[in-house]
Amino acid sequence: MKKTLLSAVALTAMVAFSGTAWADILVGVAGPLTGPNAAFGAQLQKGAEQAAEDINAAGGINGEQIKIVLGDDVSDAKQGVSVANKFVADGVKFVIGHFNSGVSIPASEIYAENGILQITPASTNPQFTERGLWNTFRTCGRDDQQGAVAGAYIAANFKDGKIGVVHDKTPYGQGLADETKKAMNEAGVTEALYEGINTGDKDFSALIAKMKQAGVSVVYYGGLHTEAGLIMRQMKDQGLNATFMSGDGIVSNELASIAGDAVDGTLMTFAPDPRKNPNAKELVEKFRAEGFEPEAYTLYSYAALQVIAQGAKAAGGNDPQAVAEAMKSKGPFQTAIGELGFDEKGDITRPDYVMYTWKKGDDGKYSYFQNE
Repeated sequence: MKKTLLSAVALTAMVAFSGTAWADILVGVAGPLTGPNAAFGAQLQKGAEQAAEDINAAGGINGEQIKIVLGDDVSDAKQGVSVANKFVADGVKFVIGHFNSGVSIPASEIYAENGILQITPASTNPQFTERGLWNTFRTCGRDDQQGAVAGAYIAANFKDGKIGVVHDKTPYGQGLADETKKAMNEAGVTEALYEGINTGDKDFSALIAKMKQAGVSVVYYGGLHTEAGLIMRQMKDQGLNATFMSGDGIVSNELASIAGDAVDGTLMTFAPDPRKNPNAKELVEKFRAEGFEPEAYTLYSYAALQVIAQGAKAAGGNDPQAVAEAMKSKGPFQTAIGELGFDEKGDITRPDYVMYTWKKGDDGKYSYFQNE
């Protein structure tokens, strides 16, 4: 009887060991996969899935194959927390996402408590990495860095203009607008108007009337393309001929389909276009061959999984906390968007924002082009 019991225990141990040795490593990808911001969710998903395919083909992460688990947060904080809790229950060890800062921040608390490393390709609010959590990283820059570039541009190019600062009341939108306002104020430019709108609003007549009354000649908007496009279109329809300027929240070609011709001349801050990086040429062509244009955050999501894989290799194992330490101390890492190193907070050590202008390309379609 004892011999039989011992054999059963040994067999169970062997099965458990075998299961661990050959287990997939679960990587959650979280963002707005549906809803008005689904274009950005698709970028996060496609980038991570392609990276997983390519890394798996090269042997995986320390011999373990990556399995992607999707979580749709619909750009909603409560739904993001539900996604985070589901990832915990599923056994996810790494998360690429979320998209919105207002979702990433509360979700990160759950991930930190449950041993999950989170790296966002898109959440730019400084508070994401300012709370002393061990697990928060991003492959993008921060709003205070982006706002400094935007504010300096306004001060240099529109010093005598009347500036209207508008935001969507979210951690991302208001955070970026406030950082831009702070930078231009420090450069000696004071706004003529400061207003907030609500996400999901469709009619901006009251806002535009206020901007007309204030004589606004430049509108700086902190928020996403969904509302930005409507504001632009309605400004044009209602005869407000002001320069529109915004940040990385409008980096989607969907903006042009919403704004129409009103998008022409819009100014936008974003990092140098990673699609133009010679080292990413083959990867970009691979996406395009599959019918997906890897704009905006697609390659940032791809890079996020590259960093996790290289961090795990440097750590000599797949434990998320060990990987986090390696990501901070063993970089920089080679990625689709260039070399990335991380500071103790989890921010990239090479923040870079440049100015873009929306205009018609050679194909007759509106898109964003980096200023010379």
